[in-house]
Amino acid sequence: MQPDARNATSGPRAQLEWGQLNVLHTTDTHGWLEGHIKETNYGADWGDWISFVSHMKDKAKSYGVDLLLVDTGDLHDGAGLSDATDPNGLISNPVFENVDYDLLTIGNHELYVSAIAYEHFNQFAKVYGDRYLTSNVEILNPNTSKYEIIGKQYRYFTTPQGLRIMSFGVIFDFTGNSNASRITPASEMVQQSWFADAVNFDKPIDLYLVLGHNPVRVNDSASTMGTVYQAIRKYKPDAPIQVFGGHSHIRDFQVYDNKATALESGRYCETLGWFSMSGFECYGTKNPSGVPNPNRHAVVVSPNATAYNLSLSNSSSPFTYSRRYLDWNRLTFAYHANGSQDNTFEIQQGTAVTAEIYSDRLELNLTNLYGCAPQTWCLFCKPYGNPGNILSLLEVALGDTVINSTRSSTPRLVYINSGSVRFDLVEGPFTYDDSFIVSPFDDHFVYIADVPYDAAKQVLPALNAGGADKRKRSLSYSDFNFSPLTMLDARDTCVDPPLLHANPLGPRSNLPSNRRIVRRTSTKSSGYVTYDDFGFDGDDTVHTAIPDYPQPEYIAGNGSFPTNGTAPDVVDVIFLDFIEDFVLEALNSAQSSNNYTDADVSLYLPESFTTNSYLPVYAKKFWQKNVPNCPVGCGVGC
Repeated sequence: MQPDARNATSGPRAQLEWGQLNVLHTTDTHGWLEGHIKETNYGADWGDWISFVSHMKDKAKSYGVDLLLVDTGDLHDGAGLSDATDPNGLISNPVFENVDYDLLTIGNHELYVSAIAYEHFNQFAKVYGDRYLTSNVEILNPNTSKYEIIGKQYRYFTTPQGLRIMSFGVIFDFTGNSNASRITPASEMVQQSWFADAVNFDKPIDLYLVLGHNPVRVNDSASTMGTVYQAIRKYKPDAPIQVFGGHSHIRDFQVYDNKATALESGRYCETLGWFSMSGFECYGTKNPSGVPNPNRHAVVVSPNATAYNLSLSNSSSPFTYSRRYLDWNRLTFAYHANGSQDNTFEIQQGTAVTAEIYSDRLELNLTNLYGCAPQTWCLFCKPYGNPGNILSLLEVALGDTVINSTRSSTPRLVYINSGSVRFDLVEGPFTYDDSFIVSPFDDHFVYIADVPYDAAKQVLPALNAGGADKRKRSLSYSDFNFSPLTMLDARDTCVDPPLLHANPLGPRSNLPSNRRIVRRTSTKSSGYVTYDDFGFDGDDTVHTAIPDYPQPEYIAGNGSFPTNGTAPDVVDVIFLDFIEDFVLEALNSAQSSNNYTDADVSLYLPESFTTNSYLPVYAKKFWQKNVPNCPVGCGVGC
């Protein structure tokens, strides 16, 4: 672990089930390779993950079974290790590459910015070769002026124990990419001849393995996994299919039919997904001795949930399954690697990568201290307006820090979308790294001067009433329809999924109520509670619940208002350039005397001052008590 990280106090409930095929799954790591420094449940770093992989591979070999490593994309936009470089990922990607994954695929965050997309094409994909699957993603090769697959369209391979696998990597139908890349919708991809040829390959196939930066729950409006699944079933009605997804930042497991299931394994290096499967003939050790084995058939046990279409597989199934969601901490890793936590856990490569990460953090100034956060503020565990809600804090911070000195005496309203806030803020040191953790985006503050207050005060309720905003990071999957960026545009207009706690993109009410996934607290520890198609027992460490509250999609701070409580005549309306179109629409709907357009908008602060800047300024002004020895709190929900 990093020297300033803390280990967990509550560990796993039981050993993992080992089958003929076993998979460790990461997704949506978003740069959190250092781990969560101030949170005990997720304190392991990438070096600990490397050590864990080594031990688990040794276990698999001793059991006579296969263990695959799978990742389903989104490697940056979330923490300083990935986001403090230009372009993102220059340091974090080489750290990531220390893990010898068997299969990987690309995420939408690798495609917004052309420079990042080309880094994956020229470097990252080359590291993994035919294991990096981008079945429906191409890039415009500047050397040939032709679109080419970034990685490979599919991979056919045989595991060490002899299992023959055909694999694909399919991103959801994302349209917010720069025009350096091209994404083929899944419905078109499955009609292409190469796909049919791969499904009907001229060599034996024991398992179809589909991975994708793509929600696994097929009734999710963003998911195209159902399209790919049905296309395979068209040709192979009884072949086993296994899906690994991502993008929606949740822990989830869905049964598609009696020979097809799908796993999604959370985000931000909070969860490591475990999947195991047995039932293959003449292949490896069917039930390894000395450990539990998968014993569930692909049958939905959750109330109010159904398999996607059981009729698509019309014969009985010999396959049994297990899934588990492991908290990303050293205690968990050591328990499953060695049976207990002891000093034999680390391997040389793991400790070297841990040291490298710490050195990188120092080089990038990520440990630079701005102040001591005096409490924990969360995104969803407290209602809006509560002193423990981070949006309540940011309203104050916006009013106190977003100030143009030449207009400081003019009253101002400062609007941001809550989707610009990505994560909770935990009590303790507030560092340069934390500024990315809370908000990694680089949106600029622009304004319209001297707007009548009677009109300006109506902007916030109009924005929160909805109906206009089709771009903000806090809305649904259906609106990824950005205008293409220029070929080498370095601006990242990021969009993320609208699903769960500590995710800036919307309340969990988008999930069916029986599947809501919340971070919990108990006398043991705080953490996740997950309810999926196999029921309640997927979480490796048991947690209990705290409330989950809906939040507004926009908030506003204010400053320099009259001290006598009267309303000003005019105000400066300040907002992020990311939401300009929608502020203009709201403002024009609030009055008819002026038709505000882009021509009325100008920079309020220099471009160097972004959504990533105002909270550090606030910390330097107001959080200096206890510096430099900041006490660390117990985390979210305690």
